[in-house]
Amino acid sequence: MAINYKYLDALRRRLQAHETHLIEGFVAGRVSRRDFLRHGSLLGLSLPVLGGVAGMMGVGLSPRAAQAAATGGKLRMGQIVPAGAIDPVTIADNGGIVTLSQVGEYLVLSDNDLTAKPMLAESWSSDKEGKVWTFKIRKGVKFHNGNEMKADDVVASIERIADPKNGSNALSALTGYLGAGGTKKVDDYTVEFHLDAANGNFPYLLSSDNYNAIIIPADYKGDFEKSMIGTGAFKLESYTPKVGAAFVRNPDYWGGPALLERVEITYYTDYQPQILALQAGELDVMEQAPVLQAVGILNDPNINVISIPSTAHQQLHMRTDKPQFTDPRVRRAIALCLDREALVKGLMKGRAQKGNDSPFAAAYPSTDSSVAQREKNIAEAKQLMEAAGVKGFDVTLTTENYLEIPQYAQVIQNAVKEIGGNITLNILDQGAYYGDAVYGKSPWLDSDMGITDYGHRGVPNVFLSAPLRSDGTWNSAHFKNPDYDTLVSSYIASLDLEAQRATAGKIQNLLLDQSPVLFGYFYDFLVPTLKSVTGVHPTAMGHVFLSKASIGA
Repeated sequence: MAINYKYLDALRRRLQAHETHLIEGFVAGRVSRRDFLRHGSLLGLSLPVLGGVAGMMGVGLSPRAAQAAATGGKLRMGQIVPAGAIDPVTIADNGGIVTLSQVGEYLVLSDNDLTAKPMLAESWSSDKEGKVWTFKIRKGVKFHNGNEMKADDVVASIERIADPKNGSNALSALTGYLGAGGTKKVDDYTVEFHLDAANGNFPYLLSSDNYNAIIIPADYKGDFEKSMIGTGAFKLESYTPKVGAAFVRNPDYWGGPALLERVEITYYTDYQPQILALQAGELDVMEQAPVLQAVGILNDPNINVISIPSTAHQQLHMRTDKPQFTDPRVRRAIALCLDREALVKGLMKGRAQKGNDSPFAAAYPSTDSSVAQREKNIAEAKQLMEAAGVKGFDVTLTTENYLEIPQYAQVIQNAVKEIGGNITLNILDQGAYYGDAVYGKSPWLDSDMGITDYGHRGVPNVFLSAPLRSDGTWNSAHFKNPDYDTLVSSYIASLDLEAQRATAGKIQNLLLDQSPVLFGYFYDFLVPTLKSVTGVHPTAMGHVFLSKASIGA
């Protein structure tokens, strides 16, 4: 394939150094097509640039085939009951996210291929340091109350979640990078974000990955459940806490009116009743189905299961400040007891990918794939225990009754018996497990050993920071390692993909050595629908966007 150097030279003259380096890495073969498109979208390179370079290399963008869709009708969706109030500032659970995604939208969509796609923002770019990011806001977007969305609404929405006094869950992603006062209006359709520290992955912090970051009117005063004013394809008709909600088509939707006339959501306290309702034709869509409970419908000819490979996972933490686990050799020994291949094929029925005891899933472009995969090795595990002078250990593993976690806990309980480990299981409902979600008042953060579910993210920043940095707000392992903290700061600050990958390799190897948290697998996100339903756009973060959904005969 002949390389058009005149075209590349023209790009170099108008692009920044980190953008040019990405293109050069792709042309030289150091960066794959997939990683080029993903990281290029993150940096804000336009589709013409991405498509032009890919086309020059003979691997152009793949157009999506158009599909005929029926209009009208009602879609019935089942989901787990939201754990708290539907409030975009404070919401923190999948049940709330699904309901919110019918009415609310983000500046950026973190799509299922890990690309960052424009949503309410048309484009974005950074300065050369990655400390100031400029977003161009889409014109002509109307809120459900008829007012146009402008920069003032964007500034107010992001300032709300960046201000610690509002207690938003978004602080887990924004703290240390975007603080109160850092979001500034340039004009009615341009907003600048002035960061406290450089962040090469910043657009994901304003994307659907950060589920609190929906854009709502600047004059929002609370009590979102009364009207749920957003910019989405559907408008609220009715909402009954713990029961369900109904939405009707938004005729003024900026993306064109939805195909469906209405969406009706029913809340459930468990998954099995939803599966039975779907099989009986009483539901059209389930927001999510756990693998073990979904076995009966995976091959049902009347049901289509949308399977989204994700970076969601269930972390096993060990308190590094407790006597059983202060020695990293003991933690490594426990890690070597796990058969990850069996976890994927057995526990997860093939709907997962192996983890390697760091947040760097294989799906991330920045993951260093040269780092060796950890495998089960009981002989080495026993040698490590002997070298540490430990003959065995007794510990309580505390966790949440959610998805496959109880079964995963049993697998771990049996696995460590081979090295003298004696684990007692303490499985709590989610509310009791998370408690007040602060140290000293949360079994999640205070237990000697525990398993916690972490939802999908398009980049690993939150996974690297909140549960593993010395000052992390979710550091249940109480892991404190200055070398790790420095590496993470360097990784997050970098705009360059190859530099990120080099730092990622160092982080991966450090975590394999220290093993404060184990990542056994990254599981697929399963969304079952009836065969007659098309156009459903779920995300691995838990959204279900229905603007293009339809129901056939």
